This record gives sequence, structure tokens and C-alpha cells, in this order.
Amino acid sequence: MSSESWPPQLKEWVAKCLGQMTDTNRNEAQTELRQVIAEHFASRTLWTTDWAAIQLKSLQPAPPPNIINLKRKSGEGASPLSKKAKKHAQKAASAPEYHDTEALNRRAMRFSREHTIERQKSLANGGQTSLQTNSHHSHLSNNGASRSASLYMNVDDPEVDPNVPNWDKFTIVGTSTELFKNYLRLTSEPKPESIRPYPVLQQTLLELKKKWREKVSYAWICNQFKSLRQDLTVQRIKNQFTVEVYEIHARMALESNDMVEYNACQATLKTLYELGIPGKVEEFTAYRILMLLHGLNMTELNLYVGQLTPKQKADKAVRHALQVQRALSMGNYHSLFQLYLNAENMGAYIMDHFIDRERVKALMMMTKSYRTLSLQFITDELAFETIDGARNFLAEHSAAFFSNPNSPDDQKVLDCRPSHPQLCQAFESKYRKVGIKGAI
Repeated sequence: MSSESWPPQLKEWVAKCLGQMTDTNRNEAQTELRQVIAEHFASRTLWTTDWAAIQLKSLQPAPPPNIINLKRKSGEGASPLSKKAKKHAQKAASAPEYHDTEALNRRAMRFSREHTIERQKSLANGGQTSLQTNSHHSHLSNNGASRSASLYMNVDDPEVDPNVPNWDKFTIVGTSTELFKNYLRLTSEPKPESIRPYPVLQQTLLELKKKWREKVSYAWICNQFKSLRQDLTVQRIKNQFTVEVYEIHARMALESNDMVEYNACQATLKTLYELGIPGKVEEFTAYRILMLLHGLNMTELNLYVGQLTPKQKADKAVRHALQVQRALSMGNYHSLFQLYLNAENMGAYIMDHFIDRERVKALMMMTKSYRTLSLQFITDELAFETIDGARNFLAEHSAAFFSNPNSPDDQKVLDCRPSHPQLCQAFESKYRKVGIKGAI
């Protein structure tokens, strides 16, 4: 459970708890802290819990003694206070007041910074304050409340632990109004004036979808989507809009045969789905199964399929991907190529990456079992678009041995005996090892 995927409010709460710990209660408090986080992680409520309202029992101050009751019980004949009690009372009386100058200055700086953040948010959102518009930055509005509450909970106002990162320092709200911006790797701390706020990013996505329908260059559209994803990341925006951005970019990458960007989007989507953010979960679950089949990663595939719920397996796209898995495991190439012709959503784009490998394996089985095969039968059985495509495929793999080479393609007959060893050699040299760019 990496702390990098924790919500900002949880990180603040952990920092606050660590700051409250003392040498006497540290072990007990850390144990309780880990237990609370583990329970919420197991129930997948890390992002929905109001962490500012949670108080560790081990950090709660001991209830003060009821002095009035003590006096009533002791009466006039009560024994005088012990030396130890007197010493403690004198120490408490001589302690500096809570509202000392240094503490007040620190609090003033905090409230001033919170006010600046709220002003930036208000300007970025056009002055709107509706919960729906600002929900993507709800963790920023909660920060002030949690810190204000800690002022009254912690009388000693402890200094911030230098070992705990100041997460607020790295959270910014952009102010740029440019719809399109080239992607550049960040080499320094991002500046608000170069980052687009949430409403501008929403408009940017709409414009990019229009541009894609107008058949603009994929290189340009990919650059714009990477820039859009970067602005979401630096502002720590993780919501349904974020999921939509990654899903759209993943589909565009599939269509353009850009497996590096597709795998990057797929990996991020997996994390976002695990946070409980809604999206096209079943569609991309099917894509992930097909990608694992492409990579021949059977160990991870079996683990992944074993975690699917009955509802997910009943989905049309997931069911199709599982049928592809079954056909491959059983060597049923007839069923495999029928599934290829009837792939769900954009599954055929992923199958394109391993269909040639499976065609060679199917031809190895066929040429081992038959003496001759008509080129037309091979075209239909292995789902080639044209008979010319089937002939070129055999020629590319040095297996185009026809008993009647001068006949028209629709009458050609493949001689299986000399073709079989060539196909086996081609499989070993070309398809035995799988190289996936940007593999997950």
C-alpha cells in the first residue's frame, strides 16, 4: 500500500497525528494509526472518509480531574497536597500561555495561505462556488478545516515534523486560460500561470474530440492529451473526468497503433478504477485480458481473471476476451479467428498485434495434418481480408509452396510438406519471444 496513492486529506491527517505523538505514546499511536489506515484500505474507503473528523484514541488527552468533586470528597479534613502534586501545579501555572506571539504568527501565516488558495480557486472557476464545480479540489477546502480543528485540539501547537512531507506545498491551482498547450517534461516546480484549471481542461477535452473527428495528426493530438494529463496530475485531480481523459486517449492510441501511450493510459486507469472512480471498467478489463494474451503473460492473466466478479465476467466484452483466452489455451484456431472477426469495441486493434503469430501456429498445425490445402480455404479459415493477403502472408514467411503456382489465386493449392518446416522456422525466429513497447 503505497502512500503515493493516498488522498491528500489522509496525508494531512497522518502528518497531524505524527505531530501529536510524544515519546510516551508513540508506539501505541503508530500501531493504532496503521490499523485505522489498513481497515479503511481494506474497505476501499480511503477517498470517502472524512479524515479530519477521526481522532486516535491513543492521542486523546486524558480527562482532567474533577476538582470540585475532589474538594467535596476531601472536605475540611482532607490531607494537604503532596509535594509532587504541588510541584506539578506550580509547573502548570508557570507554563507560557497558549496564545503566545510566536504561535499566533504561525497561525496567521497559515490562514493567509489558505485565503490565497481559495482566491485562486475562485478566480479559476469564474467566481462560482457550487459544490459540483469545486468537487475536484475538495481536498483543498478541507485542509483549512482540519488545520483549524487541530489548533483547538492541540494546546501545545507542536512544530511540523520535518520528516513528514508538506503535501500542500506541491498542490497548485492553475490560472492559464489557453485551451491548447504543448507537452513538456517538468524540470522544475510547476507554476500556476502555466497550468490550466479544471474548467479550462474540460473545455480542452471537448475541443480535442472535435479535432480528432476532423482527422488531425495523431502526433499533435497525442501531444495535447499528454499535456492535458500532466495538468490533471500536477493539480492532483482524480475524478470521473480524469478517467474519461485517459479512456479517450487510450482508444485513440489503439486506433493509431501507439502501444506505448496505450499501456501508459491502461496502467493509470487500473489505479483510478481501484480507487472506486466510475468509468468503462468492463471495456478496459477486456482490453487488459487481450493485452496479457498478447504478451503471453499467463501467470498474471490467471491471477487477474481469478479476481473478476461474476458481474464483470457476464459483460459482453469481458466474455469475448475470456472466449479468446479459452480458444488460445485449447488451440482452437477456428474459434479464435471467428472471435477475431467479431471482436467487441476496439478489441480487434489489440488482437491485430498477435493474430499473425496465431496464424503461423494454425498453419503449422494444418500443414502437419494435411498434404494439400487450397489457398481459398486458408483465406477463409484464418480470417484474411483477401486471398491476395493470404498469398502474401505465406510468401513473407517463406512458405508459399504451391503445387500449381501458375494458376489463379482462387485455384492455387498449397503443398504442405515443404511449407511446414519453413513455418516452424519462422515461428521460432519471429514469434517465440514477445516484445511489447511500453508494457504494463
